[in-house]
Amino acid sequence: MSLRSALAPLRQAVRVTPRRAFGSSASRQSESLFVHRDTDYNNPNIKFEFTPENLKEAQKIIDRYPPQYKKAACMPILDLGQRQNGGWTSISVMNAVAKLLEMPKMRVYEVATFYTMYNREPVATNFVQLCTTTPCQLGGCGSTKILETIESHLNVHPGQTTKDGKFTLIEVECLGACSNAPMMQINDDFYEDLTPETTIQVLQALSKGERPKPGPQSGRRTSENSAGLTTLTGPPPKPGQFNLPEFQ
Repeated sequence: MSLRSALAPLRQAVRVTPRRAFGSSASRQSESLFVHRDTDYNNPNIKFEFTPENLKEAQKIIDRYPPQYKKAACMPILDLGQRQNGGWTSISVMNAVAKLLEMPKMRVYEVATFYTMYNREPVATNFVQLCTTTPCQLGGCGSTKILETIESHLNVHPGQTTKDGKFTLIEVECLGACSNAPMMQINDDFYEDLTPETTIQVLQALSKGERPKPGPQSGRRTSENSAGLTTLTGPPPKPGQFNLPEFQ
């Protein structure tokens, strides 16, 4: 009997059911993130100009910095261009920012490809960013359950857009609302303390063109203790009523 055959029962005995990895976003080739390739919807020949209103806003941002350092306004003005461009940063947006700030185009490209808040591809009207970092994995019902709910309800996986063009779903790292986990960010709004039921309610409302109330979906306010107040439950003492220890 060969060694391979002898070890076959052992391999069968220790075989375990595969578990979902913590980081399971759809893999994306580096080209799609860092290298521009002209397409019919993203090429330098597509004209982009800031609207008069956004030009005024851009100038307000530029005025925050000394004239010789106006290139420091690159990030907020890229965000301004992305918002005007329907939620994503095309090559034409980057070129317009470079022209406005009088800086080399490559410097703008470097910023836009480094920071993940700049979307290099078009996204839907509702850009769903689900946090699947450890606190959200462990909080409440867990982000894995929320991810499964979103995938089932929208019939998409991370990195995909629904056929009706209303939702784009991605997984992201910590969004800073760990005490209200699990949570997701949709456009500029946070939806926290999610359950499968409240997640579907939020998605259904957005699908109708409504804007669900952001914040915790459990009824609590901001990040207060979900079990209720445990400190500061009475009126504060009046001046002079503090009993402070005397120090020798």
